[in-house]
Amino acid sequence: MTVLTADRFVVNLSEYDTPGRGRGVLDVFRRRYLLTLLVRKGTATRYRNSVLGWTWSYVKPAAQFAVYYFVMGIVLGIHHDVEYFAVYLFSGVVVINLFNEGFGNATSSIVDNGSLVKKIYLPRELFPVASIIVAFIHFLPQLAILLVICLIIGWSPTLLGIVGILLGALLILSFALGLGLFFAGINVRFRDAQNVVEIIRMFSTWTSPILYLWTYVEAALPAWAFHIYMLNPITIAVQLFQYGFWEATVSSSPGLPPHFVTYAIVASGITLIVLVLGQFTFRRFERSFAQDL
Repeated sequence: MTVLTADRFVVNLSEYDTPGRGRGVLDVFRRRYLLTLLVRKGTATRYRNSVLGWTWSYVKPAAQFAVYYFVMGIVLGIHHDVEYFAVYLFSGVVVINLFNEGFGNATSSIVDNGSLVKKIYLPRELFPVASIIVAFIHFLPQLAILLVICLIIGWSPTLLGIVGILLGALLILSFALGLGLFFAGINVRFRDAQNVVEIIRMFSTWTSPILYLWTYVEAALPAWAFHIYMLNPITIAVQLFQYGFWEATVSSSPGLPPHFVTYAIVASGITLIVLVLGQFTFRRFERSFAQDL
């Protein structure tokens, strides 16, 4: 589109974006500089005025692990049944922490940046995506601890195991982003969404094989219910991490569930649907962000 100005200069408007219109998540890749600034802001302000600073990235997961290990491992005695139960537990905990932090931060990202959203136009998807990246950065110290522990006890990485870990991380980040986009849009108008998110985050820990083996679930549920349980993308991501870290360090394990590849493919499809639905919902509510904020 071209416009003839008063002094007869022709201006080509095709190179400019119409304010308020964009291409969703795709615009994030066109504005990598803004994304970098938001990520730096998220990492710099997380522990501002904190005495321990980034040390909290180690302390909090360590405290969480200690509580789970005491209750499930010692009190309930699961550590007798599961070889290197500490590795099994922590390899699941780091995945859940990544999901919970990314999902929770993405949900509140628009509200937390309300003053910026109301003042200027930029792709609103930048905020949830930046929240997911910040969560991944804070996940790396936990992953480093897990890696060191596994190396100490004799971890022998395999190519298939490393691929499983990478796929698990990609799956959990994509699922958290899809849910984060969905609830971030709703949360601007209906703040009750934040309470729903907290419930989902609570259930995520107990509805995945982190504190127990998947064989316990198979024995307790009918076949159809176990199939539904295994289609949860979080469950698949947790088991991929356990496959990559824990199973490579133990002499015997139940292995992955039967039909795991089928479960993983379906869970990946569910994640893709959640991403599309999250983007659609986010764009639907984005039109009134300024007014609702």
